[in-house]
Amino acid sequence: MFEGLRFNHWKTSQGDDGVVTLTLDRADSSVNAISRAVLDELEQIVERLAIDKPAGVIVHSAKSSGFAVGADVKEFIEYAKRDSVLENIEHGQRVYEALARLPCPTVAAVHGTCMGGGTELILACRQRIAADDERTRIALPEVMLGIHPGWGGTARLPRLIGATEALPLMLTGKSLSAKRALGLGVVDRLARADELLAEAKLLLRHPASRPFARRARAWASNTWLARQILAPMVFKQTAAKVRKEHYPAPFAMIDVWKRGGSAIQQRLKLEARSVAKLAQTPTAQNLIRIFFLQERLKGQGGGIEHGIKHVHVVGAGVMGGDIAAWVAFKGFEVSLQDREMKFVQPALDRARALYEKKLKAPEKVEVAMRRLRADVEGSGVASADLAIEAIYENARAKEALYAGIEPQFQTDEILASNTSSIPLDELRKNLAAPQRFLGLHFFNPVAQMPLVEVVRHDRLDPAIEKRALAFCKAIGKLPVAVKGTPGFLVNRILMPYLLEAMRLYSEGVPGPVLDREAKKFGMPMGPIELADTVGLDVCASVGKELAPFLGLEVPPGLDEKLAAGKRGKKDGQGLYVWQDGKPQKPEIDKDYVTPPDVQERMILPMVNEAIACLADGVVDDADLLDAGVIFGTGFAPFRGGPIQYTRSEGADKLKARLEQLAQRYGERFKPKHGWELPALAQRGFGLPAASAD
Repeated sequence: MFEGLRFNHWKTSQGDDGVVTLTLDRADSSVNAISRAVLDELEQIVERLAIDKPAGVIVHSAKSSGFAVGADVKEFIEYAKRDSVLENIEHGQRVYEALARLPCPTVAAVHGTCMGGGTELILACRQRIAADDERTRIALPEVMLGIHPGWGGTARLPRLIGATEALPLMLTGKSLSAKRALGLGVVDRLARADELLAEAKLLLRHPASRPFARRARAWASNTWLARQILAPMVFKQTAAKVRKEHYPAPFAMIDVWKRGGSAIQQRLKLEARSVAKLAQTPTAQNLIRIFFLQERLKGQGGGIEHGIKHVHVVGAGVMGGDIAAWVAFKGFEVSLQDREMKFVQPALDRARALYEKKLKAPEKVEVAMRRLRADVEGSGVASADLAIEAIYENARAKEALYAGIEPQFQTDEILASNTSSIPLDELRKNLAAPQRFLGLHFFNPVAQMPLVEVVRHDRLDPAIEKRALAFCKAIGKLPVAVKGTPGFLVNRILMPYLLEAMRLYSEGVPGPVLDREAKKFGMPMGPIELADTVGLDVCASVGKELAPFLGLEVPPGLDEKLAAGKRGKKDGQGLYVWQDGKPQKPEIDKDYVTPPDVQERMILPMVNEAIACLADGVVDDADLLDAGVIFGTGFAPFRGGPIQYTRSEGADKLKARLEQLAQRYGERFKPKHGWELPALAQRGFGLPAASAD
């Protein structure tokens, strides 16, 4: 059938039964990212299939990692630079629509990861079958990149499963398990992974019938009237979560669906034009940059053997207990030590709750719990490959603990501290093997916060740092290597923001106003709510540690709160009163006038300190700094991080504004060293330096 045609990315075969199998196997890549070359070859294949009319077509992947990770994002950036996104989106749509119109049955056989353009490819097939295992994940996550599906996702998925099910999937980018995809009707059948192709052939011969009620619901939710009624409701729900001016893609997608009629060509045209417009927005450009920053952080521990099987954690408080629980969840043997069992048991209880939430099945929960054991005596140190100290922030106490741990090590064990602010050059001074000591600074809550700071010092062995990076990768965290100076990266940048917010609070600006202004800028949580969530005791402890180094003061009122036992969320009272885990924010007086510079007073100190961190070499480059601050503090992702924000706003403009604030409010706003760095003057839409291969 394909005589004379040679393909680099597709393998084709035809069985005696007349069924053609198309196997996607992108050349020189461990994953299938759908590039222009992949689409060009598929176009040739589909043209031949339309002429020869085989008995059926099966589309699947040769990659063990999965079906397809989506469109090739690096190519997408090049199209955006050349303003040719529309042409390339339309090209992909034509290829997929030609596949959808083949005059023979088509089945997509899905295993592993199936994202974005890969999901749109399977939606262009008549039927879909998925491997019934935990590795199968199907999603349309384009909103994470500041765009929305462009190769037919918005045109086909709402018609397939109904708008009320399809829109939330595309608006959140959430992935579906195989069973959930079957339940929604995204796939038509499940099969064992080793029987996937055989079952796909059976599905070709005996197509699954979709229940009438499901087809009727899907049709009804996409009528003109339903779209006019539903779209404003979905728009309002989305606006309650994100701001349109910050994240335009979800709102553009709702509009595309609302305006899309019964003709697929009209829906595809709306979709393509919308994606092309979104591709030129700063939000898309910044979110795509963050995608590559995330990939860079993930890749730092790749190809390195960490050699860690057993982890011993000392300190069963919130941080230590949750680190232990997470590491055991990720498959490591963990021993958890504290002074008495009464301190360890709450950590074990929290671990069980985490596993029940994540794993669901009781037998899986028990397996995970068996990996985590209480160890009051500390006997686990002798057999551990990594010991993590997570006790309270006191240098002398930590040094005394190391003196007891280190003599029990046998060979090349790693000793790590979860300190959040104490310089490691200070902590390592009495160690016999300082080269095997470093910081592994996790963030609270451990199960949700992706970043881990791998903290360096002047005697650290680079090979130990690499093992630590590989360990972070193995437990599903994003590591960033930082200099062991006070506060490292994240707390050094976050603390000026929190302290200034609490100063404004002490000056009489209501907490809800401060939280509102921070969220207007794009922060995921306001600073007053954040301070209560982190704990006022932690804020005070870290603040007092860092304030002299940063040239700041801890604002008044904090010690009084702590003396009254009001530490924030964990006590039910702090700057707010907390009920059922939520802050009870007081109503703002309708006559209250918000000072015009509140937002700048909170945000610009972060930017100022970020630039000083870059100048001090706290991280290796500006891209890593932005990544660390975004994944460690939640700094408005659509702004691209504090360095990218400085570039887009203009360094001269922000520096001048800081000088004005310094004249009005004091020396703490004075621009720090680093504002002359060349990294602040870069412009344009491109990949982070380390990704531009």
